[in-house]
Amino acid sequence: MGVTVVTLTWSVLAILGVSAVFNSYPYLRHALQVAGGIYLCYVSVRLWRAGASRALPLRKLISPLAAFRLGFFTNIMNPKSALFFGSVFATALPTDPGSATLAAAGGLVVANTLSWHLFLALAFSHPWVQVAYACGGTVLNRFASALVGVFGLHLLAVTAVEVRSR
Repeated sequence: MGVTVVTLTWSVLAILGVSAVFNSYPYLRHALQVAGGIYLCYVSVRLWRAGASRALPLRKLISPLAAFRLGFFTNIMNPKSALFFGSVFATALPTDPGSATLAAAGGLVVANTLSWHLFLALAFSHPWVQVAYACGGTVLNRFASALVGVFGLHLLAVTAVEVRSR
């Protein structure tokens, strides 16, 4: 739900012109990118440390509120989400889309995100999926940790290059 709330937020902001704001104030985008990169590195470290502690069923490890916060902050700190929605809406929509088209586009994006994440939540609510994940959890967490860490470091590096080139 946290990821979906942020998807709704970025979609609405993209429809309202956040990409124009980021183009006008690139340092605002850079600040968000740095915060996002640091947060991704933080998540990477947390995933690595949690690698060996996934022996218990997932529902006992994280509360619904903590899951919401994790999804929310992971997505809100990712400026690429805002840029993605801004570019998709700017390129895929007609020149003068009208309110109904904008609402439909935003609704479609939110419905897609919600259905995917509800599917994941339902799948992981089954004990056998949790057990399978727990058995391979250390390897999966370490892999995810490395991947998230690379994304975070890449985001920081790209931002540094962008700032230096200005």
